[in-house]
Amino acid sequence: MKVIYKLQLVASLLFILHSSSNAQHKPPFYGDVQAIKGYDKVYSPPQHPILFIGSSSIRLWVDFAKTFNKYVVLNRGIGGAVTNDTDRYLDDLVFPYEPKQVVIYVGENDVIKANGGAEIFEDFKKLYTHLRTGLPNTPVIYIAIKGSPSRAEHLPKVVEANALIKTYIETASNIIFLDVYRPMLTKKGEMRPELFKEDMLHMNADGYKIWNKLLIPHLLKD
Repeated sequence: MKVIYKLQLVASLLFILHSSSNAQHKPPFYGDVQAIKGYDKVYSPPQHPILFIGSSSIRLWVDFAKTFNKYVVLNRGIGGAVTNDTDRYLDDLVFPYEPKQVVIYVGENDVIKANGGAEIFEDFKKLYTHLRTGLPNTPVIYIAIKGSPSRAEHLPKVVEANALIKTYIETASNIIFLDVYRPMLTKKGEMRPELFKEDMLHMNADGYKIWNKLLIPHLLKD
């Protein structure tokens, strides 16, 4: 009986170690993506929506359904995502929906670890190149990286990345660079804390009003 118990114990430990190892090797936000895919199996997503992807500024869009109630939209933002995360899950969170238009906001979280704006730009190019493999002609709107007061020390990276991405987009087809960076500043070029929640990172309704005003004219109607 002791031998059997020991064998069972060893088997249990191996299972735990194997499961832990598998969990450690799963990429960031794997669980979030699986949860979204499970949700889609229960509640069918709309066909050919305007698809919003990227990080928390997408995910936490204030009054999203109300703001875009004249459009068929789908929000698949993931809080905390960097550009490479959005790229990694194109097969899961973009291509299956066959969107008629894609709105992207990602890159702001990249500034923390990126050596400079050029690095963020290179990751954007990879994302955009991969996006075009599955959606070669779909209209895309790329929302510029905003300046957040809590990340003021990273603003040089933001400015550099926005400039490089804007220049690149101007040479591409079916993609718009939506500048939200400058409209969110004062006339003196200073950031406006009143557009943000207490964390000075995520926007409040006033911040999104600026985005909505700039974005809606570019959205495709049914």
